[in-house]
Amino acid sequence: MRVLVVEDENLLADAVATGLRREGMAVDVVYDGGAAEERVEVNDYDVIVLDRDLPVLHGDDVCRRVVALGLPTRILMLTAAGDVSDRVEGLELGADDYLPKPFAFTELVARVRALGRRSAPALPPVLEHAGIRLDPNRREVLRDGRLIHLAPKEFAVLEVLMRAEGTVVSAEQLLEKAWDEHTDPFTNVVRVTVMTLRRRLGEPPVITTVPGAGYRI
Repeated sequence: MRVLVVEDENLLADAVATGLRREGMAVDVVYDGGAAEERVEVNDYDVIVLDRDLPVLHGDDVCRRVVALGLPTRILMLTAAGDVSDRVEGLELGADDYLPKPFAFTELVARVRALGRRSAPALPPVLEHAGIRLDPNRREVLRDGRLIHLAPKEFAVLEVLMRAEGTVVSAEQLLEKAWDEHTDPFTNVVRVTVMTLRRRLGEPPVITTVPGAGYRI
């Protein structure tokens, strides 16, 4: 899942991004509405965590822009104002969910995951294929009943491949979904991660390399 965090309180923004990355998400961070507008026009995000009171361009205007572009991106709006009227106004702008500050990080993660499921075609909450069972909420992977311990990026790559339901996923698509914008697109990080993921999943191999195209399960 790829997430954009838009928050002008730098420490809060960076803390949220760090926490979401530990949950296996690819996270970009910007600190004003103008930068957010630029990002949504060039990158595909599953969820935007959007502070409402932003400099340069107000969060309301960023929300309107996302809606106007017809993007499947889901918006979780944050604000220090917790009145019902404020929440209603935010939702009427096109936000999909609303979380007042201060908030519990565990609740933020749960809401981001829920919105991420809504940004993609409906799939079972637990993914199963070729003897592999992946539970995104519990961060758990089993193969034939055996628990597999994966690093966050390995988990993210496996989740993207399983959600593709047998179709080929290119290295570029994996970079887009499992890494943030600071990753060098010419790096071999995808190939190395897939290689270690294959080894952790064991025999027989379930991830197939499609020459010149990408990978699939």
